[in-house]
Amino acid sequence: MAFLNWNDNLSIGIIQIDAQHKNLVNMLNQLYDAMSTGKGKEIITKIVKDMSGYALTHFGTEEKLMQQHGYPEFVQHKKEHESFIKKVQEFNNEIQKGNLLIVSNIASFLKEWLIKHIQGTDKKYGPFLKEKGVK
Repeated sequence: MAFLNWNDNLSIGIIQIDAQHKNLVNMLNQLYDAMSTGKGKEIITKIVKDMSGYALTHFGTEEKLMQQHGYPEFVQHKKEHESFIKKVQEFNNEIQKGNLLIVSNIASFLKEWLIKHIQGTDKKYGPFLKEKGVK
């Protein structure tokens, strides 16, 4: 059973962004599965690292589109991304110290953040970018 199921409520209607969001949801589910089945530090560390790297790529895609099209809430949106990156770096540091108990906190944080960010902040730029011709 998935920790977070993709559904239309998470779609913003921009093909590239939705595909990236789906990948993030899949990575979150991999993390949850690894945690639930008692996988070792190496596997969990790799998943968190891969997810962190992919999130940076995804944020870059969003920010580039917002800048190209003059999205008026770009600065605030970028601040949310920066806050997320800082929090994930803190989690990574804890994992590196051997604190695997934090993994359940990471999974919960990522799930809540993804839902809130996609359904709130990202949904705002979807119609804006569509009006600019982004599909």
